[in-house]
Amino acid sequence: MNTYQNYIGGADVPAADGRTFTAFNPTTGGVWGTFALAGPAEVDRAVQAASGAFRTGPWGRLSPTRRGRLLMKWGDVIAEHADRIATIETEQNGKLFAEMRAQARIAQDWLYYFGGLADKIEGTVIPLDRQSIFNYTLREPLGVVGVITPWNSPTFIAIMSLAPALAAGNTIVLKPASQTPLTALKFAELCQEAGLPEGVVNVVTGPGGKVGMAMVRDPRVDKIAFTGSTEVGKQIMREAAGTLKRLSLELGGKSPNIVFADADMEAAVKGALTGIFYNKGEVCAAGSRLFLEDSIHDAFMGKLTERVKGLTVGDPMDKATRMGPVVSKAQMDTVLSYIEAGKQEGARLVAGGGRASVGNGKGYFIQPTIFDDVRNTMKIAREEIFGPVLSVIPFKSLEEGLAEGNSTTYGLAAAVWTRDVAKALRAAQAIRAGTVWVNAYNLFDAALPFGGFKESGFGREMGAAGLEHYTELKTVWVDLS
Repeated sequence: MNTYQNYIGGADVPAADGRTFTAFNPTTGGVWGTFALAGPAEVDRAVQAASGAFRTGPWGRLSPTRRGRLLMKWGDVIAEHADRIATIETEQNGKLFAEMRAQARIAQDWLYYFGGLADKIEGTVIPLDRQSIFNYTLREPLGVVGVITPWNSPTFIAIMSLAPALAAGNTIVLKPASQTPLTALKFAELCQEAGLPEGVVNVVTGPGGKVGMAMVRDPRVDKIAFTGSTEVGKQIMREAAGTLKRLSLELGGKSPNIVFADADMEAAVKGALTGIFYNKGEVCAAGSRLFLEDSIHDAFMGKLTERVKGLTVGDPMDKATRMGPVVSKAQMDTVLSYIEAGKQEGARLVAGGGRASVGNGKGYFIQPTIFDDVRNTMKIAREEIFGPVLSVIPFKSLEEGLAEGNSTTYGLAAAVWTRDVAKALRAAQAIRAGTVWVNAYNLFDAALPFGGFKESGFGREMGAAGLEHYTELKTVWVDLS
């Protein structure tokens, strides 16, 4: 078992009071590592390092082109260490090694994309009806950005925020989830190896209520980019009001996956499996509500349940495994409580429904679980479970399917399956969600913005739209008379 420190100003920094916390391996249930338990003192030091790097350090003096090249170099270094990063993340949160290695390599694409945009952040010249006035706008970096990431996909989600924030010229204080802190520390180490100056990326480890909120309250932090639960997002909004800092909130979801009778059934079944059982359902955009048109319900469920029986639950390092453990005992208990609630409310359990027996029996494994005959008012259909639990809801018409799909406080993502292009476009327009997939699920690209409607948050990551959220717009008037 190793002990790890905070990473501040290019150096390893222990907690001032020497306190630590322990992270566990969800596959075995055993202790995985010990980490510095940061507090307000470490947050203060990290913000000071980031502020110095932005205001007086070399980062603020770099040309955008040079800044972009450093991000690309960082992407190359991450790709070189993809297997190590994948192993760390698999041991921290139970994500399949193959999935994690792919995400570690995708990080390079993200850093290349935003590295290429770094010198394309442009203002505009605005013609006025005043011949003596020259007017233009500038987009400038905000300053210090606090990034708070969850445990479900630490590499991918951290890069979603870090890449555009750094491309725009900001500096970073990163607070990873307490279950998965080492990926962030490894990123910071590789960041320095790629040549980014000290203080540009800093990492503080510890609980969100103490460390994350200290970042939110600090007036020197110009923006918070948070990915996590809607409940915590609301708390961050309340705390951020004291300093009126910028926010990007990518929050929970209860995404509808709507299959019409004219869909390619084989493709839709595969999409339904991917939508809910990828990463054990620990995905903010998980297709946790499957809406099936009545006429295909029975045939679809037959194929779906048959496929679920073939999903191997086990060691995420094993190539044969298709679903690893959930991240922690607390999360396992939460998911199991939702499964029990589904039974109590009268949903019909057709697959799974309990812990999976794997290895020494101490890991946090849950069977892939499907409830049929679910009503949209049931707890398992209303609340985000964040685990491998699928609610199947029948519908009779296009209008009913869309209305039921939209009947949620969330609005992060959705999917529709149909061979009818006109129907697909009507559905995509009607669905209140930030992303709508048509005949696909869980597709992402650095060039396309991602974010939510309603209580799934606001702001966007990725794409040129995401980059703008890390800039301040300035208007300049020049009197030429």
